[in-house]
Amino acid sequence: MDIRVFDSDCEIGKAAAQIIIDCIKTKEKPVLGLATGASPVPTYKCLIDAYNKGEISFKNVTTFNLDEYCGIPASDKNSYYTFMHENLFNHIDISEDNVNIPSGNPENVEEFCSAYDKKIKDAGGIDVQVLGIGRNGHIGFNEPAEKFTKGTYKVSLTESTIEANMIYFDSPDDVPREAVTMGVESILDAKEIILIAEGAAKAQAVHDMIKGAVSPSCPASILQRHNNVHIFLDREAAALL
Repeated sequence: MDIRVFDSDCEIGKAAAQIIIDCIKTKEKPVLGLATGASPVPTYKCLIDAYNKGEISFKNVTTFNLDEYCGIPASDKNSYYTFMHENLFNHIDISEDNVNIPSGNPENVEEFCSAYDKKIKDAGGIDVQVLGIGRNGHIGFNEPAEKFTKGTYKVSLTESTIEANMIYFDSPDDVPREAVTMGVESILDAKEIILIAEGAAKAQAVHDMIKGAVSPSCPASILQRHNNVHIFLDREAAALL
């Protein structure tokens, strides 16, 4: 693991964005795995800045998002579809045809999930995958469990995840209880992974991910088995290392 500790989220964003920029510049048809939440926002701002300066183009880039809530439409202000467009896609030259975000409300969940995994494979696999980490060690919406998950699937969210997401919703009752997410095996298939963690609330999860046993009780710990992982932390998230 390439573990780096930074003084600010801006510095983390620049470091993470540079890896993505290098991928875009060197790959003919780059494939990016993207995440939502507060952690990757500075990275997306840096990518937008690089695009505005003419350093990169997203015309040949294909993206696959990690997850999406169930039970709310894509047009909802709290959907990850909306998040990605407001924080990245609306500000760059990516083709909407190349944007892939899981549907949280597919007619047939199993068929959709299989098709999503196949589309990633047909695109050549993910070159760079961006991740955050939950307080309980989840990546994507892969919650602590008895075994590591495989491909994309529908998951019931834990109470700690639901509680952490309440800040984004008008009422606790509005917070979705389920999501569609890439599985751990799908994430691990990425050629390169960037995990960003910030704040004291993530310190224990970061410790367990890096120093703990590889166990599905901390899904992020599986990253110890990947040979090209960057862990970018602020000082609070790194406090227990």
